[in-house]
Amino acid sequence: MTTTRPRTGIIVGSNRRESINRRLALALAKLIEDRLDLTWIRIDDLPLYNQDLEGHRPDAVTRFTGEVASTTAVLFVSPEHNRSLTAVLKNAIDWGSKPTEQNVWRGRTAAITGTSYGVIGTAVGQQHLRSILAFCNSPLMNAIEAYIQFTPNLITDDGEVTDETTRDFLVTYMKEYHAFITRVYMAIPRSAG
Repeated sequence: MTTTRPRTGIIVGSNRRESINRRLALALAKLIEDRLDLTWIRIDDLPLYNQDLEGHRPDAVTRFTGEVASTTAVLFVSPEHNRSLTAVLKNAIDWGSKPTEQNVWRGRTAAITGTSYGVIGTAVGQQHLRSILAFCNSPLMNAIEAYIQFTPNLITDDGEVTDETTRDFLVTYMKEYHAFITRVYMAIPRSAG
């Protein structure tokens, strides 16, 4: 077991200011902040991926890939758009995976969750994201899965979970993620990430 807190990036797959997924991400951060060194990684300022820009990457892209590269793990908290992941999140993953030899997702331990008002939450979007991250060689926590049905006042603006059953589940989810990060971190040679 590592004695330091693994540096973990949080990426919210929504650029909406009042995003319920941003609220969920804040709640998850509060539930695990004593075990992980958390950093918020912004994606809403990234230009659309264009290979023509590879020779002189925009500053926002350089900032983004540097922040991801400085982490041990990434927690994705995202809504589902049209039965898939959001365009802003896919764009960020594309920037991080190019060029292939500089893929910042390689070896970066990942977990995926999200919330929506629908019963199955972000399930299909998460499946697409799992497929993409697997291709990018990012070790994924596959269980437990977390599709959170959002109800009014489930999570306050400052990240407090008001439903005890949901809070207990999220605590368990984040403890499992911390254990998964630790197991993978100990198993992967650091040159791989």
